[in-house]
Amino acid sequence: MEFTVSKSDLVRELGLSQGVVEKKTTIPILSNVLIQAEGDRVFLTATDLELGIRCSCPARVKKEGAGTIPARRLLDYVRLLPDADITFKFLENHWASITCGKSKTKIAGMSRESFPELPEMPEQIAEIPYGLLASLIARTYFAISLEESRFTLNGALLLVKPEGVTMVSTDGHRLAFVDQQLADPANKSFRALVPRKAMNEIAKLAAEGTPDQKAHLSSDDNHLFFQFGDRLLITRKLTGNFPDYERVLPKENEHIARMSKAEIRSAIERVAQFADERSRAIRVRFEPGEVRVFSSSVETGESEESVSTEYQGPAMEIGFNAQYLLDFMRAISQDEVAFSLKDEKSAGELQPWLPAGDGTQSQSYRYVVMPMRI
Repeated sequence: MEFTVSKSDLVRELGLSQGVVEKKTTIPILSNVLIQAEGDRVFLTATDLELGIRCSCPARVKKEGAGTIPARRLLDYVRLLPDADITFKFLENHWASITCGKSKTKIAGMSRESFPELPEMPEQIAEIPYGLLASLIARTYFAISLEESRFTLNGALLLVKPEGVTMVSTDGHRLAFVDQQLADPANKSFRALVPRKAMNEIAKLAAEGTPDQKAHLSSDDNHLFFQFGDRLLITRKLTGNFPDYERVLPKENEHIARMSKAEIRSAIERVAQFADERSRAIRVRFEPGEVRVFSSSVETGESEESVSTEYQGPAMEIGFNAQYLLDFMRAISQDEVAFSLKDEKSAGELQPWLPAGDGTQSQSYRYVVMPMRI
């Protein structure tokens, strides 16, 4: 195999594959990227057996073929080369000869025979704009459980319907729910659990295009396929039953505190400096016209802040994990936030405040946080 490719094109596509390549593996071939030269393009494939990505870029192919090279070493080296065309030639011993200007290097590779085959993408079942996919992930990613024993919570539930798309995540202490209506419904209905690692890579691929471009989705019995132009991401579905999120979403939180996001976020950030480092627990007291946030610790001290609000409900004091509240406020772009409550023992719900007539009314974002005993 022999081909010539632009350094900038190669670095861009290699960079997108790095999040998929297995860093610590007992199977050496999984640390490699598969390089295939066909027609007028070079294709790059990486996988950790759970997640796979296939990218491509234009190339002048002199001789078609395939080989594998350690992905991280190749990217680190190519980044250091001058901005010029790079010529690759794979030798009989699976090594790759790389020439760029006056630089000549050989990198030890491995036979492509032992590189896993990725499944082919089935018929498309849905289209989702890049911007919407990125928005869904940004608003749910942080609520995914990091406990590997709770594997059904190690990803987000993706629900596609003809009229819209829903994504839900939870770690058992909080739940993030986003529902977005689509202007031109044409999708088939399906549901799947998308792993956390795959969501991170989907967000990266979505960021490479414009918000209006559409990703093509398809599914087989075991895999989900996300196609972004010439790039294809394949992930194994998580198996198991996701919790019944509709039972978690509050229906009787009638007391609403509306406040400036910047003010309440800054207050929580300052007060959280004196919260217990492990629990991150703070107390939030709701009173007519005012929300008070405070924390105290024998080791660090105590702090209290007050923020004005339009709240007119009964006085109540609830304990919350400060980090959970901050995660939500960092995920929204709106200037105001609404905190809805039922009582001191029930879950609180956070939502971005959307004025009447706001163009984002077609999106519903609900974030439920369980109270803490302090």
